[in-house]
Amino acid sequence: MGSKTSILVLVIELLASVVANSDIRIFGGHQASQGQFPYQVSLQNRDKSHSCGGSILNAKWILTAAHCLKKGPSDYLIKVGTSDLSSGGTYHRIARFRNHESWDPILVKNDISLIELEDEIEFSDLAQPIELETEVVGEVDAVVSGWGLDENNDIPTNLKYLNTSTLTNQQCSAFWTVEYSSSVEICAFTAEGHDPCTADSGGPLVANGKQIGVVSWGFGKCGSTKPTVYARVSSYIDWIYNVINS
Repeated sequence: MGSKTSILVLVIELLASVVANSDIRIFGGHQASQGQFPYQVSLQNRDKSHSCGGSILNAKWILTAAHCLKKGPSDYLIKVGTSDLSSGGTYHRIARFRNHESWDPILVKNDISLIELEDEIEFSDLAQPIELETEVVGEVDAVVSGWGLDENNDIPTNLKYLNTSTLTNQQCSAFWTVEYSSSVEICAFTAEGHDPCTADSGGPLVANGKQIGVVSWGFGKCGSTKPTVYARVSSYIDWIYNVINS
């Protein structure tokens, strides 16, 4: 009888452990502190509801995903300088945006866009530009940040971030086969199944202090064990600088 009781207790403890582990597997990872990701911006609708992420390139230009911009410039705002959507930061109106000329909304290819602001960002400890990676990177530790949906399908008030790792093109292709374009995309994967979710789109993937990717697409269900796919920044460097300097 004592032996059966011990086995029952062990089973209960194991089940409790499984439940506990599933509870902590939120999509967004860890909560960011103020100023931890000063390049992160929130692309918002006119009613100031969060829609997508983005990153500061300089005082006038923001980098994001093309699929985030389905309406006109006057329908959006950019919020910078805070990790808390409910307080702090400053709003900026959009003068214009430029999707990549080869942007394909059906295949979700060349999913990258540049936003020009009407007025300049005033830089501070909470608002700073991010340097762009110009070289092709392989396997590297990286971090992605955003206000994407959490496990309760809510937009979090506080910015979250996830430590992840990029994969080789061969590894990405093995997961996604024909969907993955190695020349213009990069993918990143977390073994625990954490990943960016809806409204993280357009946000920055950063490694060694440089932005290497823009959140683009992934498996339909958040928390998937498949890698997330990003627009590869180094593939668009010439285009980015040509637009900004034109």
